Amino acid sequence: MKILTPLRTGLIVALGSLLLATAAFCADYVTVKNDDVNVRSGPSTDSPVKMEVFKGYPFQVMSKEGNWLKVTDFEGDTGWIHESLVSNGDTVIVNSNKVNMRESTSTKSAVIAEVERGVVFTQIGKEGDWIKVRHSGGTVGWIYSKLVWPKL
Repeated sequence: MKILTPLRTGLIVALGSLLLATAAFCADYVTVKNDDVNVRSGPSTDSPVKMEVFKGYPFQVMSKEGNWLKVTDFEGDTGWIHESLVSNGDTVIVNSNKVNMRESTSTKSAVIAEVERGVVFTQIGKEGDWIKVRHSGGTVGWIYSKLVWPKL
């Protein structure tokens, strides 16, 4: 059995709650495109950095000012990120401790990995209350949707 841990620990923080009505983003959620991306206290590169996040980190968009998005993360942390640094959201983050990733959509299905809080996945499918996910390391399986954020 694999144990999956967060890609980065020290500098993960995050942001607020969203409603975005622009052509650039048709989803309420965005995914960070690169590693070491700064989230700032205001909509400017002159604003202090509140946190640094990694590729795949999901945010919910709260508002937009110019080319800047005010975002929030799964812990309720908020900040500003330039829209060029994100894409439409297709990632989720585990928001519970010791989550089981399973072979199929049943708690009776074999556990293929234990997943820690803060691990990010790309959502690749959905069936009922279960989502099919892929880890950046290649592991694919099913997780009960109430154990991840956001609910895509």
